[in-house]
Amino acid sequence: MKKVLKGWLTDNAVTVNNKTDKILLLQSAGSLVLDDVLEEMQKQDTGLRPETMRHAVTLYHRVVMDLILNGYSVNTGLFRAVPQLTGVIEGGVWNKEKNSIYVSFTQDKALREAIAQTIVEILGEKSNIMYILETEDKKTGLKDGSATAGRNFFVRGAMLKVAGDDETVGVTLTNAAKSVTKLTDDLITINNPSSLTLLLPAELTEGEYTLTITTQYSSSGTLLKTPRSVSTQIWIGGKPADGESDGESPDEI
Repeated sequence: MKKVLKGWLTDNAVTVNNKTDKILLLQSAGSLVLDDVLEEMQKQDTGLRPETMRHAVTLYHRVVMDLILNGYSVNTGLFRAVPQLTGVIEGGVWNKEKNSIYVSFTQDKALREAIAQTIVEILGEKSNIMYILETEDKKTGLKDGSATAGRNFFVRGAMLKVAGDDETVGVTLTNAAKSVTKLTDDLITINNPSSLTLLLPAELTEGEYTLTITTQYSSSGTLLKTPRSVSTQIWIGGKPADGESDGESPDEI
């Protein structure tokens, strides 16, 4: 299969004083889950029944996860997974409130070879767009979407400044049960166009959340009539070690 990544040229929000500095923002092709992957596998005419493929893939996931979480460094050829322990150990005791298990994934030979054969298409310039480039859990330093309740959370991108009087403007966290928590203004401790620092509510339970930033801010200085939003997935308590819920590419509106 031909491998192509497409991207838009946009201003680099980090280098404020360089007006010609550009980055390439990936145009997402969409978000897929295991069922979609299995459907693509079925198109390869493997001769295997769908239920056989599903069993094999889910068994593979479970075995790899068990090996990683028993201390093995697992090299699949596609990726290498290594378990890590984070946080300061106080009194020689593991504390789940202050310590966490994190699994790092790095590309391996097969993926590196495929990357070398991937074509990048530049779609042109797209200015004044809103996007999230990266996040960081200020407690752990992790930039994989991990977050800690009651601690600072950094978001970097463009056009992120929370501004405007529309009732939808602000920062929200939506959990898997679709319950929405809206951050009060005092929890947005740094509010810049290229970055936000958020103090996450201490009462948030562990799990996956959709973080959404909605604003009427524009670079022209005139508020937008219609608010726009950008979202990304974060995980309170750390991103799942099994990798079943991967963060999506930065969304843009």
